[in-house]
Amino acid sequence: MKKLTFNTSIEVYSDVSELNETDASLLLAAKEAVEKAYAPYSKFKVGAAVLLENGKTILGSNQENAAYPLCLCAERVALFSAATQFPNIAVKAIAISAQSHNKQLSIPVPPCGSCRQAIYESEYRGKSPVRLIIQGEIGEIYCLDTIKDLLPLTFNADFL
Repeated sequence: MKKLTFNTSIEVYSDVSELNETDASLLLAAKEAVEKAYAPYSKFKVGAAVLLENGKTILGSNQENAAYPLCLCAERVALFSAATQFPNIAVKAIAISAQSHNKQLSIPVPPCGSCRQAIYESEYRGKSPVRLIIQGEIGEIYCLDTIKDLLPLTFNADFL
């Protein structure tokens, strides 16, 4: 038998003032994107901001539908929009923020499994890691250097 061990490294910041200028502005853009979310059913709004290698920032917000399987997460909206507008430009970072009608989110809200896979696909496609900056509405901010810290066993085109 063999045992695999995975280590995750997360930088924890108490507020946006501790972040470097790039991460801070990307997180603030994600917070602005929260306001554009369409979440009349769950009342759980998510905003994402993608920073591309060319310096452009692309926003996304979750978009709900009464037929729930048709909903789109903010992260995938931003990533797919970036890939459409700039198909050959690598993603450097993604910031994610969320807001709930039911309570104030004071812990970072990580991407769902589908979004983790989509972020990994961006890493794979761009051949470079994607930095994650995540926060709830308030509270600590988590920064990770790669999605592999949240998704260590990745599925990619090499399997196909």
